Amino acid sequence: MSFFIGAATAAHQTEGNNLFSDCWAMEQMACSSFREPSLTAVDHYHRFEEDIRLLAQAGLNAYRFSVEWARIEPQEGKFNEDEINHYKNVLDACRRLGVEPIVTMHHFSSPRWLIEQGGWESEDTATYFARYCAFVAERLGNRMKYVCTINEANMGRQIAALSKKAAFGSALQIGIDLDEIRSRAKRTAEENRRVFGTAEPAVFLSARSERGNRVILSAHCRAREEMKRICPHLRIGLTLSLHDIQAAEGGESAAAAARDDEFSWCLPAILDDDFIGVQNYTRTVYGPQGELPVPEDAEKTQMGYEFYPDALRNVIRRVYREAKLPVLVTENGVATENDGRRCLFMERALQGVRRCREEGIPIVGYLHWSLLDNFEWQKGYGMKFGLIAVDRTNMKRAPKQSLYALGAFTWSMV
Repeated sequence: MSFFIGAATAAHQTEGNNLFSDCWAMEQMACSSFREPSLTAVDHYHRFEEDIRLLAQAGLNAYRFSVEWARIEPQEGKFNEDEINHYKNVLDACRRLGVEPIVTMHHFSSPRWLIEQGGWESEDTATYFARYCAFVAERLGNRMKYVCTINEANMGRQIAALSKKAAFGSALQIGIDLDEIRSRAKRTAEENRRVFGTAEPAVFLSARSERGNRVILSAHCRAREEMKRICPHLRIGLTLSLHDIQAAEGGESAAAAARDDEFSWCLPAILDDDFIGVQNYTRTVYGPQGELPVPEDAEKTQMGYEFYPDALRNVIRRVYREAKLPVLVTENGVATENDGRRCLFMERALQGVRRCREEGIPIVGYLHWSLLDNFEWQKGYGMKFGLIAVDRTNMKRAPKQSLYALGAFTWSMV
């Protein structure tokens, strides 16, 4: 089996002008919790071939990207042929440049119409999602092999748990700001009614109920079944946001409960998958009273969490021990202006991946987040995760040393 080393992006964060999505609508609201709107993002929609070529020229052999449901189905039941052809062109560019495309069907942003009809708390969403995935498989399935149905299927569960704590957002591996959301709650509810028809739209990044968690898993299973029915060759999994959960003295039971809440709950729905997508950026440590703050003397990333690349190997071991599925590292990275620290982070993370492979864990590949500096959701454009910098005044790309450092690992990991 080939070992993939590459990078990842998400459609809404890079393409720009995602006009029919819920995220676009929320960005434009007067009381938006987004620091800035995505607008043209980094224009990956038009520059995808240039970006994939830079990836390939650096020695990387895989590219994870998402197709945008809101582009493909901007109105319920009406599919846009131009947009499905766009993603066909992206897939063809990958193949032409010798890069394995790894496709994500849903990466946080949803069609606005879906949210107006109940969103990710409605059981109908699983039906809609499976129909959309079947359409993509019918049109593009012969160009794909690896498919992630839903990105970070447990994120709404994590948000719900953190919403109950006093320290909001301390452990989320995503650029959202729960304190900001809370302070704007009343005005947001009024505007939500005007925009979505409900005070509390069930977008994917809402605090999710247990019913919503069941909807997510149902959507995954039904999409997997539909896509396999059409294209049996597809290798399908979902991705999860996973911390390296550690126990300080006296925190063993709290850490064990946190591990179960983050991962074990979804096991019944994924045991028939072909792989599991692991997304890890840091660790969390639990004491007798629960999660501990990041130590004052620890190095912190732009996102505010601990610089801790060794977390990845521990997460891979835990996930494989419980799920016994091949592991694909679908995201791992660091938000920093210091590219030297990014290079060090990758080196240590990949050393951990190599150790796991030597232990016999089947690992499909490692995908760094992110290929491009891009739109980090509510935190806007300030977070620098990319292997390639982008000047948004002229969209000029500037590869960083970390892009070439990652490419150099490709041959040593095969």
